Amino acid sequence: MAADPSVPTAGDPPETGVSLHLLGGFRLLHGPAPVVVPRGLQRVIALIGLRPDATRSQLAGLLWPDAPEERALSSLRTALWRLRQDPCCPMTVAGDTVRLGPGVGLDVDDLVGTAARVRDGDDPRIAAGALAAGRHDLLPGWYDDWVLLDRERLRQLRLHMLERVAGQHLVAGRHGEALEAALEAMAAEPLRETPHRLVVRIHLAEGNAFEAVHAFYVYRDLLRRELRVEPSPAMSALLNDTLAPIREASREAAVGRPSPAGRRT
Repeated sequence: MAADPSVPTAGDPPETGVSLHLLGGFRLLHGPAPVVVPRGLQRVIALIGLRPDATRSQLAGLLWPDAPEERALSSLRTALWRLRQDPCCPMTVAGDTVRLGPGVGLDVDDLVGTAARVRDGDDPRIAAGALAAGRHDLLPGWYDDWVLLDRERLRQLRLHMLERVAGQHLVAGRHGEALEAALEAMAAEPLRETPHRLVVRIHLAEGNAFEAVHAFYVYRDLLRRELRVEPSPAMSALLNDTLAPIREASREAAVGRPSPAGRRT
C-alpha cells in the first residue's frame, strides 16, 4: 500500500478519517486522497469490510478456496502483516477476528443503513440519498464467489428499498417522488415487474389513463421480446377497469363486422 503524497505519513496525526468504497469499484481514501493498494490486498480489505464477524479461518478459506487450510492461513497472515505496516491501514485485529477500524466509513454500510430506515417506515423524504444509494454494483469486474453473492444481495436490497420508497410516496399522494423512485428501480432491473406495476399504479392515481396503458404495453412488449412471456395477472388486473370499455367496443365491432366467408366479391 502506498498513500498519495498528500496523505500524512506514519507519526503524523491524520486530519481526516479513512473511508472504504466498494460500490462501483474499490477505492480506499484517507480524507479526499486515494490510497494505492495492490490488487491482492484489495481483496483482503474488501472481504474484511463485507464480513466483519468472520474468523481468520473463514477469511482465508474465502480468499484462497483452492489452497490447503494451513497455506491459506499463512497467506492471510502475510497479507495482514503487509497491511499493518501502512499508516493508512483500515483494519483492526481482535483475537481471531479482523475487522475495519471503528473510524473507517464503508459505503456498503451506508446503503444497508438507508434501506433499514426505509424498511422501518422513516419518511422517505428524510431517508437521505435513498435513490442514489447503491446505484453502482459491488466491485464490478470481480468474480470471486463471495463477491457475486454479496453483489446480488445488495442489488436485491436496493431494489426492494426503491420499491418501498415509491410505495410510501404513492400512499402519501406524492406522485412525482413516487414515479422517480419507481423509475430508478426500473432502470436498475428493466425486466422486473414490480417497478413497472408501480409506474402503472402511479399514473392511474394521477388520472393519467393514457400513460398507464402506455406503460403497461411497453412492459408487455419488452417481456415478449426478451423472455417470450406475458405480464402477470396481477399487473393485467390493474388496467381491467381502464381497458374494459375499449375491449367491449372491440368485441362489438367484431360482432358487427361480416366474416370473410360472408363477404361478396
